Amino acid sequence: MNGIHRTSPNILITGTPGVGKSTTCRLLAEKTGLTWLEVSKIAIENRCLEEYDEVYRCPVLNEDKLLDGMESSMQQGGKIVDYHGAEFFPERWFDIVFVLRADNTILYDRLAARGYTGKKLEDNIDCEIFQTILDEAKASYKDEIVHELQSNTNEEMEENVNRICQWIDQWKIDNQ
Repeated sequence: MNGIHRTSPNILITGTPGVGKSTTCRLLAEKTGLTWLEVSKIAIENRCLEEYDEVYRCPVLNEDKLLDGMESSMQQGGKIVDYHGAEFFPERWFDIVFVLRADNTILYDRLAARGYTGKKLEDNIDCEIFQTILDEAKASYKDEIVHELQSNTNEEMEENVNRICQWIDQWKIDNQ
């Protein structure tokens, strides 16, 4: 990234809403000391939200404003970025991308418990069925840095965190 040497990697954790991104990121941050960046919270804090989408019942993200605000933080390294999209982040930001996936029946129950209904619920389930986020990540980043992880149970989430921690340890050895 612009010739700046980072001592810790930047990781993107992405996937359809409800697949376990926040839980995975929280556990990962606790285990590694890396900084967890919840893009949705950053967007609110930095006023990167625009008009309200009545169909999806959520505000529209101003991606350019968000990216401008995150740039210097990302250059430092050591960030775990948590967001349900992948295609608009600069490729140079990430050393690895993990796309969390969940079984549709599990995902449906998780989203319904969050209050998702109608088109928003259907579209998110369709997004998972058609692996939209995985395809988006594969189209946006080098194939070798995109990894798909199942995230159906607490055990799988813990395995994923341990696997990512092993990857981080190896990254630090390889990038000393």
